[in-house]
Amino acid sequence: MHTWSKMRCKLEKEYLAESLKGHITYFATSYSKCPDHEGRAAILLDGKEIIEGSYREQWSSGKIAQFPRDEKYADRLRYEFPYIDETAVKLGQFDQRCFYSAFGEYDNQSIEESLESENLLVRIFAVLDRRVGKRRLVRLYEECSDDDEILRMMLRIRIRAEGIDTKE
Repeated sequence: MHTWSKMRCKLEKEYLAESLKGHITYFATSYSKCPDHEGRAAILLDGKEIIEGSYREQWSSGKIAQFPRDEKYADRLRYEFPYIDETAVKLGQFDQRCFYSAFGEYDNQSIEESLESENLLVRIFAVLDRRVGKRRLVRLYEECSDDDEILRMMLRIRIRAEGIDTKE
């Protein structure tokens, strides 16, 4: 397991597409005074958070209240969050541990497997990866359903950075 600084370095320097370097940054932290050291994570575009999640903020705002609760609720969330879906990302219902888990999956498999992953964060990392070429980006964008709003947004960011005309 890498430290966050090593993960961030790999994401921003080794994997990130040249056209996005200096524009996309990753952020994750845990708060030592929070129970269980809960924290937050984000992907930033030119310093502005475009995807962010914080377990504590979502818990206090009540957005997590839609999930059924039982005595093992916190443990279940911790185990389920690494495989988050579109809704969880939209609501920010993930934390730094989800980022770490997603990076672990992404770093230990091929780019093809990452693009097909059930974990939305892994697919986002893959879309921003230098190993994904322009033709593949266009194909992914055309195949991406309108329901995959977050993934489409990330594809648009990458396509614009590459200077690709999508006829939109």
